[in-house]
Amino acid sequence: MTKSPLSDLCPPEKTANRQQTEYSERHSMQVSQAHSVRQYLIQLQAGITKSLHDLDGTPFVVDAWKKPEGEMLQGDGITQILEGGPVFERAGCGFSHVTGPKLPPSATQHRPELAGAPFEAMGLSLVFHPRNPYVPTVHMNVRMIVAKPEGKAPVAWFGGGMDLTPYYGFEEDAVHFHQTCKDAVQPYGADLHPRFKKWCDEYFFLKHRNEARGVGGIFYDDFSELGFEKGFAMMQDVGNGLLKAYMPLVMRRKDTPYGERERDFQLYRRGRYVEFNLVWDRGTHFGLQSGGRTESILLSMPSLVTWSYNRVDAPGSAEAQLASQFLKPRDWV
Repeated sequence: MTKSPLSDLCPPEKTANRQQTEYSERHSMQVSQAHSVRQYLIQLQAGITKSLHDLDGTPFVVDAWKKPEGEMLQGDGITQILEGGPVFERAGCGFSHVTGPKLPPSATQHRPELAGAPFEAMGLSLVFHPRNPYVPTVHMNVRMIVAKPEGKAPVAWFGGGMDLTPYYGFEEDAVHFHQTCKDAVQPYGADLHPRFKKWCDEYFFLKHRNEARGVGGIFYDDFSELGFEKGFAMMQDVGNGLLKAYMPLVMRRKDTPYGERERDFQLYRRGRYVEFNLVWDRGTHFGLQSGGRTESILLSMPSLVTWSYNRVDAPGSAEAQLASQFLKPRDWV
């Protein structure tokens, strides 16, 4: 058999050793990267919950959990929940870091070639439901997922964003929130904010109601085009932007007088929030399909909510203006 000239330059044992070294280096880098993301997310959770506690005065219940041995999904997390406070009726902020043998369908909608691959996922997700109807609800999620298909290099991507759901609309609140979202992603490409803003408008949409959930923000998923370092840096800027985007609105509206009418409308609009999270949200589906911890997955649910059959608000009222002026996608900045 003719000997390949390349075999003289790279004997099989040296090629194998080099491949093993390269694999070890990649593996070490992946472990280091995952550790960096994990530490950031835990610190972010601690900083955000401290800020809410300082404002509200109600302590968060801290529930550190670990999946029992033998379950399909392995990993741990920290669920923090504030309930019954004077400012926040319910505020949930959960960190999770899990591994599993098979990516669920919700994670491979846009990556069918990775269907069924083992995976590692970590993220921080929060939803804050205020007591005062003039304060909007906010949601944020930042996450990283790594698929590990057999015999192939791992594939990592980032996702996340934040969005605002007001019950009573205020132009200046929406503008501030969107400007802060834009500031978070602008350093990574001028095209990103328009893309992520449009993605958010399209994603947080109740198709069965033909209605937006709120005034939007930014949303991105399956995002790997910046590489790990810049993708992680953008994740941090998005995560760090949450308090900048939301807390000024809370301070501006939390002492606004309200009555039974406003409270009734708030509880009714919360019903839309629940519908979206249970029917359409990919994060909820991912957690439930992968065998995640149900109590932590559903921390986004409000403590009180109502539904009203075929409700119609008086034309020109503040309640009617929410739908006519704020729940239609528009350029806020």
